[in-house]
Amino acid sequence: MSTIFPPATGVTADDLAAIETGLRADEPAYLGDLERLVNIDCGSYTPEGVDEVGRFVAGFLADLGASVEARPDPAGRLGSTIVGTLRGSAAPGARLLLIGHMDTVFDPGTAAERPFAIAEGVATGPGVTDMKSGLLAGLYAIRALARLGPLPFERLTFVANPDEEIGSPTSSPHIIELAATADACLVLECARANGDIVSSRKGILDARITVHGRAAHAGVEPEKGRSAILAAADLVRRLHELNGRWPGVTVNVGVIAGGTRPNVVAERCSLEVDVRAVRREDLEAAETAIGELLSDLAVPNTTAELEPMARWWPMEKLERSGRLVEHAAALAERLGFSVKDTATGGASDANTTSGLGVPSLDGLGPIGGNDHSPAEYLDVASIVPRTALVAGLILAISRDPAVAAWRAERP
Repeated sequence: MSTIFPPATGVTADDLAAIETGLRADEPAYLGDLERLVNIDCGSYTPEGVDEVGRFVAGFLADLGASVEARPDPAGRLGSTIVGTLRGSAAPGARLLLIGHMDTVFDPGTAAERPFAIAEGVATGPGVTDMKSGLLAGLYAIRALARLGPLPFERLTFVANPDEEIGSPTSSPHIIELAATADACLVLECARANGDIVSSRKGILDARITVHGRAAHAGVEPEKGRSAILAAADLVRRLHELNGRWPGVTVNVGVIAGGTRPNVVAERCSLEVDVRAVRREDLEAAETAIGELLSDLAVPNTTAELEPMARWWPMEKLERSGRLVEHAAALAERLGFSVKDTATGGASDANTTSGLGVPSLDGLGPIGGNDHSPAEYLDVASIVPRTALVAGLILAISRDPAVAAWRAERP
């Protein structure tokens, strides 16, 4: 992607040196905060723990001078979305959106079973990489910039999401609202294990298919029954045959449940299906094809319906997102390491912002891996350089004339 202005030219050597020096001094405090957050049970369905993390984030942002809101879940089942807004010295100037999430996939009691620990430069514990470290990287990056002087942007909005691991059902409306006036979005999920950042993510349809049949006594009058399980079993095969029909599309039936007793022809059977695609048009085509399968079941007089449980449109690499990649690569080189951008199959809030046309970049947290498992880890040595990258990226975007011009051209 050719540009008039070389990437990251608005960030001086003195800027980067000051950012790195400040973050090196902050590292013990960062690790202390990381231990505190990792040792909080904050699975998506543990709102008291998520809100404890939220109070920490809100306090950190307030100390930086942000105006902070806690936006509760209207149903009262999940934690509150934290929204912090910082006003900078540039008006008009860049309007940035940073997003991290506070929830994990782990059940209550996990933190006590395997609390935060560091051994041989590797930190472990539930959510250490996904994504307590990224959440802190965003906060500490803003603090590092604040030490340089007046904040260089017009506005920076920091969203701490309470429910990303279950599809962001309550936070997405807030993210959509805030993204509508953002020039660029940075999402703080961890970097890939090899250090790559993320410029593209598959879209996901998470759906439940319910097959309805007719119950009957399996031994006395089986001919009167219409087996929902038999219809569902054939449907599973045909759903999996959709794999590969479109480039990058995957379909997986991960859960199947049905029937009541061995001697009863099953009246009902449900399937939980994961559909993923690189392009929105292919995800839509796959959903249409699934609908056609549901209208033609193998067992006569059975019916089925699809209920979308969650949906993320693909994070397609926008042309303007390429400009953000250029900034990140140029800054990383000056910080002494290299980054490349990559595509990944998992979804994040970047799918939402990118789907709205907002140039977005993800995978900006420290390096780690084995997410969602007891083996989850964080490379401690990556904390300072990756947090410096986030700070430098905010500075570069804020001072980039090309980014400033996007707003006038945005639909």
